[in-house]
Amino acid sequence: MLQPKRTKFRKEHRGRMNGIRTKGSTLVYGDFGLKATGPGWVTAREIEAARRAITGYVKRGGQVWVRLFPDKPVSARPAETRMGGGKGAVDRWVAVVIRGRMLYEMADVPEELAREALRRAAHKLNIPTKIVARSDEF
Repeated sequence: MLQPKRTKFRKEHRGRMNGIRTKGSTLVYGDFGLKATGPGWVTAREIEAARRAITGYVKRGGQVWVRLFPDKPVSARPAETRMGGGKGAVDRWVAVVIRGRMLYEMADVPEELAREALRRAAHKLNIPTKIVARSDEF
């Protein structure tokens, strides 16, 4: 699963996710992409599940680019623990996604195949997404 090799600080605040993403919002590598239409946290498990859904459906054909990385630690307290005692240990890693962020890109596959693979990947994510094509952008 994806996670940073090392970080400057072990734990982080939750943060805010308002606004629209301008950096990382266009197709750069592939011809088809999955774009976020709403904000949220995407866990490392979801990123990997969606990647496997794409590569499995296209039978390891074409090229796939994962355009997000889970670099935010999310801490959790153990169940049935009393209040106080500080912040819990790091439970999982998430990628902060705001509206407009490109999540996955694909190339070297037919359009119908790419759209179905990206649709299957979208079901693995807990944020609203849309499928975009290079022909739609211009």
